[in-house]
Amino acid sequence: MKENSTSVKALLPVLFGFFIMGFCDVVGISTSYVKSDFGLSETIAGFLPSMVFLWFLLLAVPAAMFMNWFGRKKTVLASMLVTLVGMIIPFVHYNLYTCLLAFALLGIGNTILQVSLNPLLTNVVKGNVLASSLTAGQVLKAVSSFCGPFIAAFAATMLGNWQYLFPVFALLTLLSMCWLLFVPIPEETSGQLTSSWGATFCLLKDRTILLLFLGIVFVVGVDVGVNTVAPKLLLERCGFDIAEAGIGSSVYFAFRTIGAFVGTFLLARASGSKYFRVNVLVAIAALVVLFFVSGQYPILVLIALIGFTCSSIFSLLFSMAIQAQPRKANEISGLMVTGIFGGAVIPPLMGYCTDLIGTQVGSLVVILGCLLYLLYCSVGIKTER
Repeated sequence: MKENSTSVKALLPVLFGFFIMGFCDVVGISTSYVKSDFGLSETIAGFLPSMVFLWFLLLAVPAAMFMNWFGRKKTVLASMLVTLVGMIIPFVHYNLYTCLLAFALLGIGNTILQVSLNPLLTNVVKGNVLASSLTAGQVLKAVSSFCGPFIAAFAATMLGNWQYLFPVFALLTLLSMCWLLFVPIPEETSGQLTSSWGATFCLLKDRTILLLFLGIVFVVGVDVGVNTVAPKLLLERCGFDIAEAGIGSSVYFAFRTIGAFVGTFLLARASGSKYFRVNVLVAIAALVVLFFVSGQYPILVLIALIGFTCSSIFSLLFSMAIQAQPRKANEISGLMVTGIFGGAVIPPLMGYCTDLIGTQVGSLVVILGCLLYLLYCSVGIKTER
């Protein structure tokens, strides 16, 4: 009984780390604020999410190597320290360069956190409890993503400045650090060799792994893209101010959370490939309709539908890759996390197309291209499922 109590005591601060993980999604609404504050073009503003998600390409594998050397808990604590520093900088001195630095540190911290937090969870819970704990962690991450725009709106309207979001996030990160620091978590050494860049990226020679890796790149691009464009559609088509427009991002993440819950149950009964295909088709249909609607409620309904249908695609692609080469599970995991850098590639392309066309239709065209590739993955890739 005492051992179980200790596990629960250790589980709570680890799960709270998933809430900190969700902070990176605030870049969606923050982009609108920073663009307005400094009069940026859509193309330049599109690089703000890149400052967060570029690091998944550069640091995912080195972070895994760092974790093997220093341990999981220390790596998680290091990631939170980087995030804490990033959240303090723009509040102390706010300009475009400190914002870029803050987003870069947020991305670095989040990359390290995503690589290390899931393995740390395996030190706390085992067996069937692990699957439910991982699901609970993803729900907490989604709740954090959902709350971000509301915190920004509260700071802007009630506190007079959206930048107060930064110290709020800093305090929550500090709380998470202190909580985890003072809870003992035993770690056993795995005895495995540290994965290298070469061993990880050599997997891309396998056509199936390559296609699934690109699928991760594009589904993250859809995720960050819709998160970024949702407030802008409300600004452009409905005359919302920035604080009000944050509801677009929150609706998206709320229905992503609901979709993940529903998907957990449906995927236990339905074929993963069929579920993948149906959801992508519905997301494409919703996005096509979004090209033409202008009312507040139709836009929010369509954003919600896209969030709901895209919620399980990342997990499906991830599991398909593991099933393709189960003996290389560790390397594939690092490679798929690296694919999150899609969030750095797609937003600048969206911004360029928006400036080129003159409306947010340009952004929607880019997102549609990503979804069409995912439709190809759902039809053209066969794995054991």
